[in-house]
Order: sequence, then structure tokens, then C-alpha cells
Amino acid sequence: MAEIVRMPRLSDTMTEGTVAKWHKKVGDAISEGDLLAEIETDKATMEFESFQEGVLLHIGVQEASTAPVDCILAILGEEGEDVSAVIEADAAPVIEEKVEEPKEVKKETFVKVDPLETPKAASPVVESCPSVVVSKSTSNGRVKASPLAKRLAKEKGVDISLIPGSGEGGRVVKRDVDNYQSSVVRTGLTEERYSEEPVSQMRKTIARRLSESKFTAPHFYLSITVDMDNAISSRKAINAKLGHKISFNDIIVKASAMSLREHPTVNSSWRGDVIRRNEHVNVGVAVAVEEGLLVPVVRYTDTKTLSEISKEVKAFAQGAKDKKLQPADWEGSTFTISNLGMFGIDEFTAIINTPDACILAVGGIQQVPVVKEGQIVPGNVMKLTLSCDHRVVDGASGAAFLQSLKAYIENPITMFV
Repeated sequence: MAEIVRMPRLSDTMTEGTVAKWHKKVGDAISEGDLLAEIETDKATMEFESFQEGVLLHIGVQEASTAPVDCILAILGEEGEDVSAVIEADAAPVIEEKVEEPKEVKKETFVKVDPLETPKAASPVVESCPSVVVSKSTSNGRVKASPLAKRLAKEKGVDISLIPGSGEGGRVVKRDVDNYQSSVVRTGLTEERYSEEPVSQMRKTIARRLSESKFTAPHFYLSITVDMDNAISSRKAINAKLGHKISFNDIIVKASAMSLREHPTVNSSWRGDVIRRNEHVNVGVAVAVEEGLLVPVVRYTDTKTLSEISKEVKAFAQGAKDKKLQPADWEGSTFTISNLGMFGIDEFTAIINTPDACILAVGGIQQVPVVKEGQIVPGNVMKLTLSCDHRVVDGASGAAFLQSLKAYIENPITMFV
């Protein structure tokens, strides 16, 4: 008996999915656990495995097409089984994802107008300069031009036979070469080029969610400068002892979790009629992928060691790259960190990842002159910027959180006490 495979809901916010690639074709035998297709959701492109067995009799959503959740994705059954009645009984509209052909390049052609050409007058007039005529070749093929004009044309790489002459009998002179060159530069052909590509489900979701956050949550921003000298030496000592490397981002994640435990207001979220005060600390770490941005969540971050955080973040980054993350991996954050320091960014402001109340933007470490004990000495500093939802967090609460965070980062040993 034919069984319907429906478009799955692969995330809590997914309403439709796009089939990025089919790994099976009609007529193939399918076993439970076989990879059927790759489905692009509002979060990521994910592999979809079959929970049924049978022969693939019908594909309901073609590659690059989009369909709502729960519509017919495919039908499995016995070889040769008629599925037309099943399709008619459970028809669902499929939204074709139109992949537009690159639009024809617009070309604008400019007509060259000789600046020296004089319009014909209705009655004879006395011209202040000689009339311009196209240079004529002599009977032996030579162009009538002055020696200076020939030399200038050769230096400029201009075919002198194309230059209108204004001298006696159409002779090309110096000013003709100069005017022709400037005219070519001024009136040369130009064209505009562009290409268009369809917007992915992930990019649509990023656009929608960030727009909602920016224009709904009243953002304000707090910045602080952190002395990184102790963090640099501490990281060096930790990495010398461990079998794998701890990054500065791992230190920031751990320090943030410790600070959130001390400042629960920042670890809250806006829920419309209520403000949720989260007693657990789940830090989301933004990871850039080809399609956009994913924010996998390190759960119960405050209870984990630096080594555990480091391994988990690395695994998430690899999983995001390989498109292996599951919805549970990016849901449930209470606070988010976005780090662009590795890209040479000194400081920036980030848009809050709602419903979280705050997001921390991390810049790169800079070597600058600093004042220590009254002396100007070389130092290493890093700038942090906290974006806050003013419906949940006030300036004083955000500032207190940043002070705690600064203290932990500048003295990493205190995170182990």
C-alpha cells in the first residue's frame, strides 16, 4: 500500500521547505534510513532520511521548488502501484521557486559628436574657425596630416585616418588629434552589468527576523575596552598544558556565562506579556556559513569547563560547515555572542537575536599604547559592545554586566575559583 512522505517540519519556525537536491529517483528501492533528499529550511540545508520502506513511486516537490510543510514530498509503495488516486486525494499547492535567467545586460550607446563640427546655417556666415571635414587620403593612400599630428597620433595609439581634419583641404593638424582623443574618452561606449539570484529560505528568514528585531525591540548599545594582556598569557599557559587549543572566543563564552549568572536581567527574554527570567544559561555562538548565519547553542554554559566549551564550539562549527546541525542545536539560547575579531574588525554593533534580551559584539585584539602605573607602555586591548533590548534591560544593568565580564576576561584565573 502506498505511503505518503510529507514535507517535514525541521525547525520550530519552518513553514515551508525547498528541495535542494534529490538523492533518489522514481523507481529506486528505498530502505529505512536511506538519504532521500536535502531540504533547505529557514535555518539551514538539512539531510532528510526515509522512515519508510518501498519503491519511490512519485516525487511531489522537484529540485529547486518550494512547498509548505506537510504537503506530499514523495510517495513510496510497491513497484507498479498506481498512486494517482492518492495524489488527487491529498493534493497540495507547490510554490515553484522561479530561478530567473540572468537579465540581458543593458547597454547604452552614446553617439560620438565631433565638438568641432559646425551646424549648417540657413544663410552664409563667416566662420571663426575652419570647417571640419573627414581627412582624405591622397591617391597613393597617404593621409594628409602634419608631421606633428602624425607623431601625436602614433604616441596615443590612434588611427590617424579616422580623425576628421580641420586644416586646409582636410589636413589633420595637432588640435584635431587632441580633440579626437578627448572625444573618445568622453563619449566612449559604456555598459552596466549585473546578475540576480533567488533568495534562499535561510536568507529570507534572516531578513525577516532581523528586521523584526531591529524595528520592534528598542536597541541601545554599551561599549567597554578590555585589557587582554593577562588573557593572552593565561591562554598560552592553558594551551601548553592541554592537548588542544583554547581560543579567545572560548574564554569570552565562559566569562559571559559566569557574568550572566551574576546578572540574570541580561539573561532574560521578552515574551510580550511577560519577561522571562532564565535560571539556566545557554549561550548562542554565531557561526558564519555559506548561506548566511547559524547560532548553535552551548547549553548550561556556566557549568562547563573551558575545554568542554572549546570542543563543543569546534564541533558546532564543523557541523555547520558540513550541514549536519539539527534544529535542537540552534534553539533555546538565552544570550548570543557574535565575534568578528578574527576578520580584523575592531568594533561593531550587532542586532539582537530575539527573543534574547542582549547580544555581545566582540572585536579584535589591538596593540595600542596604554597607561599602566602612570607610564605609557605597549598594551593589548579588545572592545566589546553589548546590544540591549530596552524593554528588558536598562543601562545600569547592562553596564554592571559588562563590568563583571571585563573583570573575568582580564583575570581568567577567577573563572576557575
